[in-house]
Amino acid sequence: MAELIGGLGTSHVPSIGVALDRGLRDTPDWKPFFDGYIPAQKWMADHKPDIAVVIFNDHGNAFFLDRVPTLAVGVADRYKPIDEGWGPRAVPDFEGASAFSWHFVDQLVENHFDPLVCREIDVDHGLQVPMELFFGRPDAWPVKIVPIFVNTIQYPIPTPQRMWDLGRVLRRSIESWLTDDRIVILGTGGLSHQLQGTRAGFLNREADRAWLDEIGPNPEKYRSMSREDYVETFGSEGAELIMWLVMRGAMDARVKTLHKHYFAPASMTGAGMIVLENEDAA
Repeated sequence: MAELIGGLGTSHVPSIGVALDRGLRDTPDWKPFFDGYIPAQKWMADHKPDIAVVIFNDHGNAFFLDRVPTLAVGVADRYKPIDEGWGPRAVPDFEGASAFSWHFVDQLVENHFDPLVCREIDVDHGLQVPMELFFGRPDAWPVKIVPIFVNTIQYPIPTPQRMWDLGRVLRRSIESWLTDDRIVILGTGGLSHQLQGTRAGFLNREADRAWLDEIGPNPEKYRSMSREDYVETFGSEGAELIMWLVMRGAMDARVKTLHKHYFAPASMTGAGMIVLENEDAA
């Protein structure tokens, strides 16, 4: 069967991509942020996954507010970087793990999920930025991808428990995939931020650091929070953190936190990263 080799969480702030595009990686403002990802990049290079499952939200680019699926899964052979208003970025197209995507979609339906199945769709910074943070900017990506789109833009968003359950189905899909593929799961979004309303500019550094400390050993705390709790604690856009629960729910009850990194603010956002392995991993 296929092997789940690890779970990583990361922010997907759009200004990260802008900084890379403009050659700002080693400037005083950005170097501390990017240097914190070096251990995760090394982990990825050492472990050489074949497939990256990326859980993220579209930001009004592939979907708009007139039609927002709660859950969508890409089953395409290839995904292009989408034009977010200033032309597609100069990153390679993403090769899809289409056979595993179809297997996962079938398992979702078998377990009473109802995903929108996307045979053709482009991907925005929600997927692009995490891939660059963990893999750099190669001529071709070293992994195939499975994009999972979650609505965290328009309320009602899914519950944390629903995201955890999605992760459990993803784990069963990996365990029933009869190949030797090595699979890594990337949960993306957050950390704390709010871009509108009376709390625009809101950050909660204390809650962000607690999240990075506890999502590995104490995920029940975050699984049991309400959606309103997420908004109150992390901000309206910080509620994206529910997508990390898909990654964490797919892993074992006991995990090892290998790396974590926090930086704030990145633009108007608390930003961070974590690398988890199952405790009994070789």
